[in-house]
Amino acid sequence: MSDSAPAGSTAPAGPLVIDIWCELECPDCRTALDDVRALRARYGDRVDLRLRHFPLEKHKHSFAAAQAAEEAFEQGQGWPYVEAVLGKVEQLARDGEPFLVAAARELGLDAEEFDTALVDGRHMLIVDADQAEGKAIGVTGTPTYVIGDERLDGGKSQDGLRERVEEIADRLLAAGL
Repeated sequence: MSDSAPAGSTAPAGPLVIDIWCELECPDCRTALDDVRALRARYGDRVDLRLRHFPLEKHKHSFAAAQAAEEAFEQGQGWPYVEAVLGKVEQLARDGEPFLVAAARELGLDAEEFDTALVDGRHMLIVDADQAEGKAIGVTGTPTYVIGDERLDGGKSQDGLRERVEEIADRLLAAGL
């Protein structure tokens, strides 16, 4: 993607970005999966839903899960993997890294590469950068949505959250942003 359009031309607008600050051992993030699916169904390719990592210290496997998710995205199955792991947060809490590798295997991903990635920490810089950015913009819990210049904290309450995200998305899409 070009940083700027030539003078006198109009650059086509890309999809609207919605950052979802998430933690894969978080029961609230599991609940938010229905909202993510609904947003995908409603907006299709007009919206780019981006997973951003915000591992919480209280969940001991959250950093490993974030790294595993990055490996899944690298292998082309990021969102299916995220959904599989979030669907079993209790199993992740109980079994840790062996569960993360098994979840990859179940999706037909290269489980050995997952295991290696968890050992060598190749995705840790991405996870650390996401967490630092989240802290810098005021993320305190998960899930948190950032759309346009608005931050919506679903970690406190998810009541009406999808509707608020849709209102903002509709407004920004209508404005061509």
